[in-house]
Amino acid sequence: MTQRSREDLLTQYSQPTPILDHGFVRLVDIMGDDAAVVQMARTSYGAGTKTVSTDEALIRYLMRHHHTSPFEGAVAKFHIKCPILVARQLLRHRTASVNEISARYSELPEEIYLPDLERFQEQSTDNKQGSGQPLTLATQEHLQTLVEESNRRAYAEYQALLDAGLAREIARTVLPVGIYTEFYYMQDLHNLLHMLRLRMHEHAQKETRLFANQIGKIVAEWVPSTWGAFEDYRLNAVTFTAPEIKVLREMLNETERGDALANGLPRRERDEFYAKIRGILQ
Repeated sequence: MTQRSREDLLTQYSQPTPILDHGFVRLVDIMGDDAAVVQMARTSYGAGTKTVSTDEALIRYLMRHHHTSPFEGAVAKFHIKCPILVARQLLRHRTASVNEISARYSELPEEIYLPDLERFQEQSTDNKQGSGQPLTLATQEHLQTLVEESNRRAYAEYQALLDAGLAREIARTVLPVGIYTEFYYMQDLHNLLHMLRLRMHEHAQKETRLFANQIGKIVAEWVPSTWGAFEDYRLNAVTFTAPEIKVLREMLNETERGDALANGLPRRERDEFYAKIRGILQ
């Protein structure tokens, strides 16, 4: 993917991209890019980076070996509007700088997330946080109505409390987590990728994944070399635990067994792969 300029990205993504029924993600600003990552690395490592012939190879080396600080040299700021239940998943990443709308100062509008029928599923039996099999259509329709009525009733009570003169900071206590909030979210590239690795994962709640996927789409066009390395070495990679390595050690008889596949790797990565295998077999 070709790296795009800051101006091109802001032209395309500074307007809100709709998500769910009332939400959006929009790009506010970016600082730095793949070149900034390279600059940070070469400043930090000096002569130690001279064996890496290209900027993209250096970025991939950094990602592969968990040299994370150079990725902190690029920063992005987003404006996000989402249900509170999604916001709490994003705001758990305390490495971000966040400024959220305050219901102490502002009256929140009646914008409440109503899940589609397909989202009405059983509780997962093997994942305490997740959803399982779909409920019957009749049950889905009934429960969706209950959710909508409950949220509307809560908002009506919130409005009644305000109309009675109650302070906003207390009136807001009746609001459900389905109501929308919005905030500015600024984060350096290293920590942004960490957030996306967790929130784009298939085990993340679907609503959260939708917002993370849109942010990821923007990041991929902003720093394509970093994103490619992130996909290969973080997002689509796995790590082995010590017990798993013990099993692998018993399974593998020789380091050259994977030659046919390993020869498709770049020379440096192939050498590192064999080194890993030799380390397992020792």
